[in-house]
Amino acid sequence: MFMKAGELIKYLEEWAPPGASWEKDNVGLLVGKKTTEIKRIFLCLELNPKTLDEALKLNCNFIFTHHPLIFRPLKNLNFTKSIKKQLIAQLIKNDIVLYSAHTNLDFTKDGVSFELAHRLKLQNVNFLEYEEDNQFKLVVFVPENYFEKVSSALFNAGAGIIGNYSNCSYSSEGTGTFLGNEFTNPYFGKKLNLEKVKEIRLELLVNKWKLNNVLTALTNSHPYEEPAYDIYPLKNKNVNYGAGAIGNLLKPMTENEFLNFLSKSIKSQNIRYCKGTNAKINRVAVCGGSCSDKYKAAISAGADAFVTADIGYHTFEEAQGSILLVDAGHYETEVHSIDAVERKLKKFLKENNSKIELFKFKGNTNPVKFLKI
Repeated sequence: MFMKAGELIKYLEEWAPPGASWEKDNVGLLVGKKTTEIKRIFLCLELNPKTLDEALKLNCNFIFTHHPLIFRPLKNLNFTKSIKKQLIAQLIKNDIVLYSAHTNLDFTKDGVSFELAHRLKLQNVNFLEYEEDNQFKLVVFVPENYFEKVSSALFNAGAGIIGNYSNCSYSSEGTGTFLGNEFTNPYFGKKLNLEKVKEIRLELLVNKWKLNNVLTALTNSHPYEEPAYDIYPLKNKNVNYGAGAIGNLLKPMTENEFLNFLSKSIKSQNIRYCKGTNAKINRVAVCGGSCSDKYKAAISAGADAFVTADIGYHTFEEAQGSILLVDAGHYETEVHSIDAVERKLKKFLKENNSKIELFKFKGNTNPVKFLKI
């Protein structure tokens, strides 16, 4: 079965919505067009000459990366002076689609940090910090005989999702009143006449990046010329999106045992750390990439160890004696997320009876080298 790039992108964005990303990030379709018919898919942490060369040899025309090739605005497309621009030129020349999920994959359930937790076989895994300020409550007033039509339209547009549950709402009955002026054409009653109608108050949660689509669905499905609705910003913790992950080891370990276990689990030979409380390590927090600012949240959550990357000297100094703080490398804590993407896409392709082949870069693109003496 053939598939357009847009179909695959839609699936990826249902899992890791671009709206969940850091506001200054650059995620989504970076090069190419959604109408391109996918031949083969290539997955890698980042695009560079090595990974693109392998994708070309495998005849792949859809490339997924975690790190965006284009992060800052480009001032020109002078292909002679920039490796990045030369990569873009090759993508365009070979009609290759480049798609990136960066911080949206970081903040998504089963994304970067959850995969790191999976590598450590952590149990009862949850977000270390749940996202806030990214949800709204939508309240809409619907005439009784249109309730099913409007509620279904809102659910289909992405409203009413709480954790692993969908179609979540609350409704109550009441009476609506309105008086239309001479320019109106009311669905019920007559203009210039005070009308009373039995209505249902419908309440739903909406993620901020779904709000516009949900409001469009509302106006298209509601019978009134001017549907009455309210939008309330919320401070609720969003159970589906957050930073980092936390869970329990299968069995307690000493600090040294845990460090050795970590090194083997994520294949990192260059671990930096500061000593914790010297107690057994049982509860572990992780955050792939640069998350050293989350170590206090890890302590508050009862973690005995916190694994992340790009930790500064003074952060180690502040944390010592309070928690086993571990810098396991930026590349090393993120690269395994490509395995999570691979599992998701294999499942999607199988469910759609697609014969599209999927390839994952098996080399190492880590630019950080270590001196061995």
